Amino acid sequence: MKPQQNQVAPTTSSIQHAGLGRRLGAVFYDWLLLIALLLVAAVPFVVITGDTSKKFSTRSLFQIYLLAVICFYYAGFWIRSGQTLGLLTWKLKLVATDGGPITWRMAFKRLAAALLSTACVGLGFLWIAVDRDKRAWHDRLSGTRVIRVLANTSTQ
Repeated sequence: MKPQQNQVAPTTSSIQHAGLGRRLGAVFYDWLLLIALLLVAAVPFVVITGDTSKKFSTRSLFQIYLLAVICFYYAGFWIRSGQTLGLLTWKLKLVATDGGPITWRMAFKRLAAALLSTACVGLGFLWIAVDRDKRAWHDRLSGTRVIRVLANTSTQ
């Protein structure tokens, strides 16, 4: 009788729910990158419009512009790969609740809900620590979840 070979299909990754500490690390990393991006993005606006602190309309337009940069930083990365640079560094990925990719609608819902999570003294983020699925308020409200992606150590 011939010995059977292992017929298990190789997998490229193993997935787990992402915990609060790892997610906060990714948020902090993204904020550092976002500050640098906002500084670079502000230069052309200030060069074109001049001093943004004098006129209310210019200041408001500048704030809307910077908010748009923030929104498209997050939404763009989430739509493209499910990972901002912070999520990628911390080996996390944003997916729909069913494990599929994020849509533009989900991304903008998540951004709005994240503001709510933050506005409540961060309780929406801290909810991760007590939630059985480790989901924040903005995860639940937008139909998303953050998963931990671990590289498989087996070779093919």
